[in-house]
Amino acid sequence: MRRETMGGGAQTPALTALLCLGLCRAPWDKAQAGTLPKPSILADPGPLVAVGSPVTLWCQGSPQAEVYRMYKEGGLQPWVVQAQQDSRHKASFSIIQSMSSYDSGQYWCVYLTSLGPSQPSDPLTLVVTGMFPGPSLSAQPSPVVASGGNVSLSCGSHRVGTAHLLKEGGAGPLHSPEARFSQVAGVWQATFLLGPVDSTHGGIYRCYRADTVEHHVWSLPSDPLELQVTGLHREPSLSALPASLLLLGQSLTLRCHCEPSCDRYALTRPEGDTSPQHLAGQPSPDFLLGPVSGSLGGRYRCYGGRQGPYAWSAPSNPLDVLVAGMYRNPSLQAQPGPSVPRGAMVALRCGSEEAMDTFLLHKPSDPLQLEVSGGPEPSSPSRPQPGSPTASAPEDHTLENLIRIGVAGLVLLGIGLLLADAWYSHKRTRAAGQQ
Repeated sequence: MRRETMGGGAQTPALTALLCLGLCRAPWDKAQAGTLPKPSILADPGPLVAVGSPVTLWCQGSPQAEVYRMYKEGGLQPWVVQAQQDSRHKASFSIIQSMSSYDSGQYWCVYLTSLGPSQPSDPLTLVVTGMFPGPSLSAQPSPVVASGGNVSLSCGSHRVGTAHLLKEGGAGPLHSPEARFSQVAGVWQATFLLGPVDSTHGGIYRCYRADTVEHHVWSLPSDPLELQVTGLHREPSLSALPASLLLLGQSLTLRCHCEPSCDRYALTRPEGDTSPQHLAGQPSPDFLLGPVSGSLGGRYRCYGGRQGPYAWSAPSNPLDVLVAGMYRNPSLQAQPGPSVPRGAMVALRCGSEEAMDTFLLHKPSDPLQLEVSGGPEPSSPSRPQPGSPTASAPEDHTLENLIRIGVAGLVLLGIGLLLADAWYSHKRTRAAGQQ
C-alpha cells in the first residue's frame, strides 16, 4: 500500500477532490463512458466499528483494474493499492488498525485501467461506536405485538442528539430509521413507530445516540429488544393433565396442541388481558408444572411458532388452573336437608370462616351425602293413575268437611226459627178472632 499525492505541494480537501474526481474524468471520458463497471466498497466486519477495533475496507472493481484508490471525505490524498495479478478485481485497504472518531466518515473508491479511471463507487459511511454510554430501548404497549397492529419503540437518553434504530441482520446505518430526541419529563426520548406489523418486523432491535456535531460518532448500543409477532397462523389448543383443578403438591402438565404441527411452543400467564412481554419458546408441547403450589394458579395461554424464531400463532383460548388446599376446608350444607324427594328443589350452601370472594362446588370440602327419595321419574308428564307406584298419597279433607257440616247446620237452624215464628204468629191471630 502507498499514498499517492495529487500534484506537488499542500492540497486543500476541496482541491484534492477536484483533482481526483474532476480532472481525472478526462481520460475516463476518452475511454468510452459506461464501458467500465462502477466499483463497490465494503467494510469488514461491517460499517459499525467499536472504538479501538480494526476494520478492513475493500474495493471491488473489474479484472481490468491495475490500480485502486480509496478516498475519505475531507482527506488530503487517497490511499493507493496496486492490483494483484491473481485477483485483479478486488483490493483490500487495511488502513484502520484501531478505530477512532478521526477514522469515521464517508469513503469511496475508484480503480484505474489502461483506458482510464472508473466512476467512483457509492459512498460508504463508517461509524465508530462506543464513544459514550448507550441509551435505553423499550416497546409500547408490548414487545409482543399482534400481526396488523402497531408498536412504538422508544429510545431514551440523558443527552440530546440523534437516535438511530437498527435491526439485527437488517439495513446498514445509512438506511436505518433516525429521529431527533425531544425532552419528555426531563428525559430525552425518540420514538419510532412500526406498523401495521407483519412477519418481517420480528427480530432484535438496538438503538444508538449520535453526537450532535460529529454525526458518525455513536454511543454504545442499547440493550437488545426482541420484537415478536403473533397471529401469523391459527391458534393452538391448551389442555391440562390430569385436570385443571389440583391439590397442593400434585403434578400438572399443560399441553399445547398446534395443528399443523409447530416447531416451538410458548406458555404465558398474562395479568388480565394484557399482552405478554416475552414468548420463551421450547421444542416440546408439554409444560411440566409441579409440584403444584398456590403461585401456579392462574389463567394460561399458549402459542405455537414456525416460520422463524419471532413468528407466532394467535393465542390459545385461556385455561384456568385452580389450586386447592390453600386454606381450611369450608363447610357444605343442604337446605332444607340432605334428604329430599325427587323433583324438589335443594340449595347447597358453602361457608367459610375466612373471607373469600369465590366459591366452587367440587371436592375438597368434607363430602355431603345427598339422598333423593322416591322411585324413578315417570317416562311421560301424564297424571299418575290411582294405585300406580308413582301416584301421590290421598289428601286429608276432614277440616273442609267439618266446615261444610257446620254451615249446613246453621242454615237448618235459621229455617227452623223462621218456621216457629210463623206458627206462633198464626196461633195468636186465630185466638184473638175467637174472642
